[in-house]
Amino acid sequence: MSILLTHAYYLYEDQKEQSIMRPYVPLGLLYISAYLKQHQIDNSLYDSTFYSFEEQLIYIQEKQPKVVAIYTNLMTKINVIKLMKVLKSETRYGFPKIVLGGPDVTYNTSNYLNSGADFLVIGEGEQTIYELYLAIIQQTSFHLINGISFIEGKKVIKTPPRSKIKDLASLPLPNRAAVPIDKYLNTWKTYHGKSSMTVSTQRGCPYTCKWCSTAVYGQSYRRRPAHLVASELLMLKQTYQPDSIWFVDDVFTVSHKWLKNFHKEVLSQNAIIPFECITRAERLNDEVLQLLKEIGCFRIWIGAESGSQKIIDAMDRRVNVDTVKEAIQKTNALGIETGTFIMVGYPGEDEKDIKNTITYLKAANPTHFTITVAYPIKGTSLYNEIQDQITIEPNWETSTDRDIDFKRTYNRKFYTYAVKRIVNEVNFHKEIIKGQRKNSWLSFKLKTKSILANTGMKFYKY
Repeated sequence: MSILLTHAYYLYEDQKEQSIMRPYVPLGLLYISAYLKQHQIDNSLYDSTFYSFEEQLIYIQEKQPKVVAIYTNLMTKINVIKLMKVLKSETRYGFPKIVLGGPDVTYNTSNYLNSGADFLVIGEGEQTIYELYLAIIQQTSFHLINGISFIEGKKVIKTPPRSKIKDLASLPLPNRAAVPIDKYLNTWKTYHGKSSMTVSTQRGCPYTCKWCSTAVYGQSYRRRPAHLVASELLMLKQTYQPDSIWFVDDVFTVSHKWLKNFHKEVLSQNAIIPFECITRAERLNDEVLQLLKEIGCFRIWIGAESGSQKIIDAMDRRVNVDTVKEAIQKTNALGIETGTFIMVGYPGEDEKDIKNTITYLKAANPTHFTITVAYPIKGTSLYNEIQDQITIEPNWETSTDRDIDFKRTYNRKFYTYAVKRIVNEVNFHKEIIKGQRKNSWLSFKLKTKSILANTGMKFYKY
């Protein structure tokens, strides 16, 4: 074997995910595998999700690939570095050339190269990894390959950026046969009673949210033709019979014209599979919601990030909080589940903003909501804004951007309690509005936890 594609995520080491058990295939690697196959490059893909670090090393030792290409992100970086160091130090693995790609390499080039990577693929990977692989095997110059970084002598070389793929129709379907699909489907069935698969219809995001990384696909909007996406759904329906689809796109309804074509194609091809997606509130209206419902949409995640207009504006979200609230309410009324994302601890957020978020969530009443404490990802506008206010920046190789902290309005622990306050107060409200069906004991527990969390907030406020 000449090239092995892999990553370094191990489900059974992730305690949080084990409590959720919603694994999805590494779709980006599947696209690269398919692209290499399309160009007659034999490749293997080791999906580490259901296996261990030790099993991964045994596989690499058996196959002795000349090139190991590893996808890395904020969550898997520490394991990726560990894997690289083993491959670089032990002769039994044949000292393969190590190529890294993914969102985390763009703004950490020197760090990754100094940690053992031979090459970094910056941006979209399909064309770059193909050209780089040929150059490695044929021992030709790397300087003419756009979108890579490597060390020459003691100097870090970064070639010009690669142009983004304009025609996504030219890409083959992801090579799902390369991974143990049954393990994913069965895990979902076991823990949730239904299976789920992922589909990508677009690349890039045209919006400017300051905390969001666009390191791979850029601030762009490129879409696969609607008829090809519908055909992919039909293929999945006939081959794997998934119970649901998760569209991984950042803003699924950004183009109403595309959505109307997609609606037509899904119905004409009999390709309906229940699905969920993410979008922005201002890209929803009555017509769009109806179109989504008719082709199987059962849940829409509508971004808000905060219930405070002050914080939404600080994030450069470019949306009104009331627009988000009304979009969630309209979606609920149509019988489609809703979800929303909340971020606390953003620069400038105070106790009033958190109270506004609680009020917003109670009024909007999303079916689901998730909360995270804001952290700065290198390369984002947020990181650039708070860089000189960083108070904790731990060792790069043994930490992630999540561990970086900066000067906030209050103590960092204040926001830990703020998360608990929001979750329990809003869920208490949900129990109350259930009326006669409410669980009195549950309501009592939620309210008690909310009060305790509020006490914790006050303790760490100063």
